[in-house]
Amino acid sequence: MNNVDAPVRDARGPAGPGAPRSGDLRDLLAEGTLAVVDDGDLRTGRDRFERAFRLADSMGDEHAMAVAALGFGGLWAHEHRTVAGSVLLESQIRRALESIDPRSSLALRLRIRLAGEGDYRSRDNSAVLALLEQARSRQNPMARAEALSLAHHCLVGPRHGALRRELAADLVAESFRTSRRSDLLMGLLWQTVDMFLDGDPHAERCLAELRGLLAERDHLAVGFVVSAMEVMLAVRAGRLDEAEVLAAACTERGVAAGDVNATVWHAAQLVTIRWYQGRVVELVPLLSEVVNSPTLSAVDDHAQAALAVAAATAGDRRKAASALAMLCGRDLGDLPMSSSWMVTMHGVAEAAHLLDDTATAARVYELLSPYGHLPMVGSLAIACFGSAQHALGVAALTLGDVDRAVAHLRDAVRQNLALAHWPAVRASADRLAETLERNGRQAEADAVRREFAVAAEEGPPASPEPDGSDGAGRRGGHGQVQPALLCTRLGRKWRIDFGGRRVLVEHSVGMLHLVVLIANPRQEIRAVDLVAGLTSLNGAAEHTALSGQPVLDQVATREYRDRLARLRAELDELEAAGEPERAAAARVEHDWLVGQLAGATGMGGRVRRFPEGDERSRVAVRKAIRRALDRIAEADPVIGEHLRLTVRTGVRCSYWPA
Repeated sequence: MNNVDAPVRDARGPAGPGAPRSGDLRDLLAEGTLAVVDDGDLRTGRDRFERAFRLADSMGDEHAMAVAALGFGGLWAHEHRTVAGSVLLESQIRRALESIDPRSSLALRLRIRLAGEGDYRSRDNSAVLALLEQARSRQNPMARAEALSLAHHCLVGPRHGALRRELAADLVAESFRTSRRSDLLMGLLWQTVDMFLDGDPHAERCLAELRGLLAERDHLAVGFVVSAMEVMLAVRAGRLDEAEVLAAACTERGVAAGDVNATVWHAAQLVTIRWYQGRVVELVPLLSEVVNSPTLSAVDDHAQAALAVAAATAGDRRKAASALAMLCGRDLGDLPMSSSWMVTMHGVAEAAHLLDDTATAARVYELLSPYGHLPMVGSLAIACFGSAQHALGVAALTLGDVDRAVAHLRDAVRQNLALAHWPAVRASADRLAETLERNGRQAEADAVRREFAVAAEEGPPASPEPDGSDGAGRRGGHGQVQPALLCTRLGRKWRIDFGGRRVLVEHSVGMLHLVVLIANPRQEIRAVDLVAGLTSLNGAAEHTALSGQPVLDQVATREYRDRLARLRAELDELEAAGEPERAAAARVEHDWLVGQLAGATGMGGRVRRFPEGDERSRVAVRKAIRRALDRIAEADPVIGEHLRLTVRTGVRCSYWPA
């Protein structure tokens, strides 16, 4: 992405009331840069840069045309998926290149974008990597940053892992020279993606750093990818119902960002969830549409593979065979090794097994074998089907090589345990036990089932309680029990209990915000709603200047009232059962919701308005929570560190226990 780095020339021709103005052009370029670089608002960025290009063209301002064409490309490679969109982008870049000095830095950046677009579709990375070397020799920070990010995007897939990591690290370093926040965010995002693709056990550490930056200031495009990763991690943890809720929220974020992947990624996430729920047959109608979607990347074949599996599972062998044949084409090896290649191979292996297609199974085994050490992660770490050893085991089983299948499936169980992917552990262990049983090796099958039972006990429950706990606490991704965190109001203090530790902290605005988030784990709550609820609880709503935006819309009001009814029933049950601490936590949420509803409606049921805008609320909540966290950490560093790692602030705030 570009900044407006040179003045826009004055308009040519006579000025008049209807004549284009250079001030308008400057505004459009500045708004486009702000949208993409600072806010990650790709839709607004595309709109402003396209309008700027047309205006610059009418004014004969070649430099502004080049800046607008560069900006229209966006943040990612291949943002423009439709034929019309990709042709428009390419024509703008080529026209701009014809008009400016080919030796200029701006011309180099345009050539980098053009090469990145072409290399992404062809999966030939030579052009963009060659231009990256040119950018390095020119010592132009923005050209280098753009080349690094585009080259990295073109290299996402099972190959080039070491090179990708080098590029991502270079991009982080380059971001301090460009002073563009988007470059730092993209560098950290690419590092996180690389670690998940490689099955690095420290991937979530990198993700936590990225979350921290987004908590300070949101970036719609990067935040969308992070929310997609959260869906993947929820699936790995076995929280499939929660993952489905998160997937819907992720789609909303993608739509808000104007990301072309919003609906495609949602379909991929649903495939993952339904696969582990044993409900993949439900997706045949959806997948039949997705495979023909113009928003599907030209190098993305996962939907076709998923359709083959879903149709074969549903008993529609003709549809499944057709989908598989379309994938295989002349040779399965011709499929581009893109970011979706690993999950595509997983689908092909499963479909070939269901259809008894030994020739395809043999080819899958041959192609996938060099990458058996990797997890089958899709796109930018938005979905994961566990270890590639599982797909190799299925392919070997289709070929009738039982001993080799058993070896691969044993490795799959082990690697899935290392990934803390509990549904994949279960799937690989079940397939292994079934394989052994069918071949008369009952004792070994029984041993596997016993071993799997131990792993299942040490993993998190597949269906957590509605409040996100199991009474004694949640289990983390590596089998560690995550203690429940309870907050109890004691006059002017709050008592916090966590894993046998207990601390008292003074009541404060930030503490009240924390209590609400802790009472609603893994649920995003808008900062403006936290402020509005606090205002109504303090009885100050009538004494504050109103912004004119409703506190709660009708849907939220109805949901709050429904939740209140459930909470009242839970309170009665908890008090009758003699569980005062859980009752106290429920009471806090109950009182907060009452305050929300009280503050949302005024006399005669009129909608009341909240006192703060989104930005003011975000800043106020972040500062208040940070002060509360400082007090907690000072009183008990362990509880403080837990909250620092699990509480997120921003326009939307949340508490994410492991």
